[in-house]
Amino acid sequence: MLVQLRLDGRNVDEDAEELRLLALSAGADVRGTIFGSRQIPDAATFVGKGKAEEIREAVAREQTDLIVVNHELSPAQERNLEKLVGCRVLDRTGLILDIFAQRARSHEGKLQVELAQLEHLATRLVRGWTHLERQKGGIGLRGPGETQLEVDRRLIRDRIKKLHERLAQVTVQRRSRRRARERVPIPTVSLVGYTNAGKSSLFNHLTGAGVYAADQLFATLDPTMRRLELSGNANIILTDTVGFVRHLPHDLVEAFKSTLEEVAEANLLLHVVDASSSERIEQMQQVNIVLTEIAASEIPQIVIFNKIDLSGEAPHSERDAAGRIARIWLSARTGQGVELLRDALSEHYRRTRQLLRLHLPPAAGRLRALLYERFDVRGEEQIESGGWRIDVELDAAKLEWLQRQAEFDPSFIVQEKPRVLAPTGSCP
Repeated sequence: MLVQLRLDGRNVDEDAEELRLLALSAGADVRGTIFGSRQIPDAATFVGKGKAEEIREAVAREQTDLIVVNHELSPAQERNLEKLVGCRVLDRTGLILDIFAQRARSHEGKLQVELAQLEHLATRLVRGWTHLERQKGGIGLRGPGETQLEVDRRLIRDRIKKLHERLAQVTVQRRSRRRARERVPIPTVSLVGYTNAGKSSLFNHLTGAGVYAADQLFATLDPTMRRLELSGNANIILTDTVGFVRHLPHDLVEAFKSTLEEVAEANLLLHVVDASSSERIEQMQQVNIVLTEIAASEIPQIVIFNKIDLSGEAPHSERDAAGRIARIWLSARTGQGVELLRDALSEHYRRTRQLLRLHLPPAAGRLRALLYERFDVRGEEQIESGGWRIDVELDAAKLEWLQRQAEFDPSFIVQEKPRVLAPTGSCP
């Protein structure tokens, strides 16, 4: 049984529908939703005694064994409500944690979920085992010196400490892998967006990765990376990340900081939006709030309006005042408009490139092969005295990498000038 209260004038129907989808994603059999309205939450039960009695009657009538409240409850409110309604009570944070526990597949993901669960559980141990408290005075009647509650708290604290240590090691490993990628500079692009916006479907369509994608909230939890080849011998690392949701529990944001670092360290964000959703503007705002929390709000974005096969719009793109592609309408399911995204990515990275002319001596054959392997060679001609005159297009990061190669000599550069792309993104 779901419980939804109106507290701040929000559209409770839309909030209740999202709660229903969350419960279904967790594997629940939803028997109904109980609505209510309050000026402020009740300190003891959150919903109030009258609403608690209504919930108790619904529990008996529908024979439900779980109440899910679409709000964050204090430990005392959760326990008091359980006593009044006669069955287990779960708040929104607990429900999302349960979904994450089901979805975690990687070692890091499981550690992060366990950490978030334990930090949430630690606040719910208060008076959980009053029957096991230390016995009162009397010879031979004193307790072991530590109550069961204290034992549980200590065990949870120890486990949380170990999880923090293991996650710190994982973070170091992740940063080492990132530095290894940076040694051969390949831009990183992260897919971000509200949960169930179609990020994984778009990721699969672009890369053929076969990542699990389903019409359910938080279908993807662990980040996945694949190399994506673009026109002009350009490569990017595309990252599929966990979806966001309104009121994302703070414990989860903290626990998944190392995973979300992949978003914060990206060069470009593809903000995927469900174009068929009536709440798409608010969902975009919620995603931007989380991006601000993880210090990723200043990273350039291209907004992808997905699911145009449901919204009835035609595939197209729009540019901002500076002439850059800012919005694209496509369908990851049918493939309509996906080529517009590929073209936009190619154009985005070609804008930062410059045209470099190199004179390579005959002994620089290996360096010439590297240029063809890693960069966009725009032209080549043989020099009469031997060697090659090569025009190569590259950005500042790749130029820095090229200059670090042992075979490279600064005297090889004979002409350097910035290049300006046409508004269409075509090669001039």
